[in-house]
Amino acid sequence: MVWTSCSTPNICKSRWVLVAILAAALMTACAEVPITGRHSLHLVPEGELLTLSLQQYSDVLKKSKLSNDSKKVAEVRKVGSRIAKAAEAFLVETGNQAALKNYQWEFNLIEDEDTANAWVMPGGKAAVYTGILPYTLTETGLAVVLGHEVGHALADHGNERMSQELLANMGGTALSVALTSQPQMTQQMAMAAFGAGTSIGVLLPYSRLQESEADHIGLILMARAGYDPRTAISFWQRLNAAPGSRPPELLSTHPAPETRIANIKALLPQAMTYYRPSGK
Repeated sequence: MVWTSCSTPNICKSRWVLVAILAAALMTACAEVPITGRHSLHLVPEGELLTLSLQQYSDVLKKSKLSNDSKKVAEVRKVGSRIAKAAEAFLVETGNQAALKNYQWEFNLIEDEDTANAWVMPGGKAAVYTGILPYTLTETGLAVVLGHEVGHALADHGNERMSQELLANMGGTALSVALTSQPQMTQQMAMAAFGAGTSIGVLLPYSRLQESEADHIGLILMARAGYDPRTAISFWQRLNAAPGSRPPELLSTHPAPETRIANIKALLPQAMTYYRPSGK
């Protein structure tokens, strides 16, 4: 063992206290991801995360043009509602009904033909951009997208990502300070964590693991909501055919197209066990 001296006992004591707090947090802050069962790190208090999420969602809506196409808006909200109900039913069935209080679902369609994207923030606040609709084509195609995005929210990837950012950028001894004494800094970190890889329509770095996990959860949710999960393959094929270069998978935060589709094909047998066709 290597011992280090400390000229100021109070400072040294404070450091050990912070280290002890961090160690305790790391041991107690693990949460199990629904459906996949993976354990993830959640260091951010749920109440603070939800407050930040609501603030950012409000800001996005104020700065965006909401679609006035009543038919498209109704479809987004219909599909979102069905996926959300499937997610809530799963939580109840697995004894996690206490988590229901953390979700206040809301689905809006933002008029932006140049953005092929969608996201769901922690707490269930969601946005779909009109630029994704040429790829979804149908209600079931939209269910692929919203199943994936609700999957991010259900897995609490926002908390996990923010926890990773806090540990990486602030260091263990500054964790408590970042969460309590510097709300602006915390908010900036939250922006790097919220949503399904997006913030105000801009793609943010989400790990390949989280993306694959959201695919997995999304397939189960859309199947439970009465949407055929097999349509996920054709949707991702259409989206992957969109113009634009892609980095090698090793350098990307998202799975390579061929990897993603292969993973989805492998998960389909499980998803199909939940699929019961439902009337539109």
